[in-house]
Amino acid sequence: MKKLFLTAALLGALLSPRAGNACTNILITKGASTDGSTMISYAADSHTLYGELYYHPAQDYAPGTMVKIYEWDTGKYLGEIPQVAHTYQTVGNVNEHQLMISETTFVGRTELMDTTGIMDYGSLIYIALQRAKTAREAIEVITTLANEYGYVSSGESISIADPNEVWILEMIGKGMDIVDGKNRNKGIVWVARRIPDGYVSAHANQARITQFPLDDPENCLYAPDVISFAREAGLYSGSDKDFSFSDTYSPLDFNLMRGCEARVWSVFRKVAKGMDQYEDYALGHNPRNRMPLWVKPEKKVSPKEVMDFMRDHYEDTPLDMRYDIGAGGNKLPYRWRPMDFEVDGEKYVNERAIATQQTGFWFVAQARSWLPDPIGCILWFGVDDAGTSCLTPIYCSVDRVPECFAQGNGSMAEYSPTSAFWLFNRVTNFAYLRYDRMSADILRVVNDHENSCLSEVKAVDEAAQTLYKESPELAISYLTNYSVGTAQAMFNKWVELDHYLLVKYMDGNVKKEKDGKFETNGNGPRMIAMPDFPGYDDTWKKAVAGSTGDRLKVREVK
Repeated sequence: MKKLFLTAALLGALLSPRAGNACTNILITKGASTDGSTMISYAADSHTLYGELYYHPAQDYAPGTMVKIYEWDTGKYLGEIPQVAHTYQTVGNVNEHQLMISETTFVGRTELMDTTGIMDYGSLIYIALQRAKTAREAIEVITTLANEYGYVSSGESISIADPNEVWILEMIGKGMDIVDGKNRNKGIVWVARRIPDGYVSAHANQARITQFPLDDPENCLYAPDVISFAREAGLYSGSDKDFSFSDTYSPLDFNLMRGCEARVWSVFRKVAKGMDQYEDYALGHNPRNRMPLWVKPEKKVSPKEVMDFMRDHYEDTPLDMRYDIGAGGNKLPYRWRPMDFEVDGEKYVNERAIATQQTGFWFVAQARSWLPDPIGCILWFGVDDAGTSCLTPIYCSVDRVPECFAQGNGSMAEYSPTSAFWLFNRVTNFAYLRYDRMSADILRVVNDHENSCLSEVKAVDEAAQTLYKESPELAISYLTNYSVGTAQAMFNKWVELDHYLLVKYMDGNVKKEKDGKFETNGNGPRMIAMPDFPGYDDTWKKAVAGSTGDRLKVREVK
């Protein structure tokens, strides 16, 4: 039997900086969507990730060209691999062939991590987008590269979709068994399952594939040693048919159910009947009551609904954060990190919803099989917290990206007045102060932009198809101008919104409005009417009164 070993010091060094930074994916098959598109969503949640739109044009390379691999999370140089002769254009997490890829990290058994590998999960995703045309090709590229060059990241769930198929690929390394300076355990164990057409799936930082068919290559692919390796490593001793990838390589605990699987439950309960039967599982109380990998929605799901699912804060569920003292006096549905705390020797958790403050960028991507590839794929892209930020359409064939999303326009340590990431953070961080009121103002602008763009897309598609018949280059130019111009219009709206919110909510007051303008007191246009003083909600007032005893109580003076 092979021995898997890791010293405590090495284990600490291996833990990914994003291990505590959770991401969320929703997967929609073409038969489950209102328009027949396949969709995947992604929130790239990290306290250190800057929100920008990656762009790499198609390119040819000479024989012998090498690709330098840098870890996506840290920028650390890992090594190099041979380049292919031709790479496809990529914009964010989609490519010119309507291939779409996103991910969530599930960590899993930390003894299976491999510091000798040179392929991290981020590099695998973006290289696969450059080299694959379909979801099945992407699975082959990712697993082949990880096995050939070694996999340095922890466990990963990867959403992969093309215009016709949607897949979940789950993978984890094999640990380290170093002999003569080489790791004999190099590579990964993995399983990939195709989501049945007409169904919806999701994952959120916990491996979700349990048992899987061993004889259905049309719908399930897997590493030949995914079960035998587990046996050799002493992780599994049952029959092949009972083998569960998740239970073996990423066993459940309270935190994984409450902090991760609960987000999947919150999505599933919005689309399918009967999901409240899994409430005890989502709360972290009953690991035996496990949710299915996918559900059939009661009705087909629209792109706008997927966008709004990504804004979820567990509203109107037992995990709703708006009504306890942690919400402050204005129903804030967020809790600042860390995600747990201790009082009098008892441990407690802060809920982790889909929408979260530390998002770098997020998107909903659509692939549409009935359109030519340059027109068919739309990346609805946004930056910062999904709860109060906006998505704007970026067609996959664009030959440039908007300046407000461009790489190099600012960084986490460098403010830029032309960066959408910084502008959205300005607005959202201000909104956290009076969330119950200010978020409503922001979402009105969000919905106006997104609904307008969704209405425009059909006409844009038709115009692009007409141009495409005449010249693909003309169509691409048109789609580029539309994508860039629409994003800049959104940016300009947010500049106005930033100014509006500051004027309206300055100093905790709320200025009165009438006919789209702030009211005056009748003595001239510069003399503002007395503002409202909304104060705090009742939960907050009761908590303050209870914690201060008689110190703040008003007393009658005799």
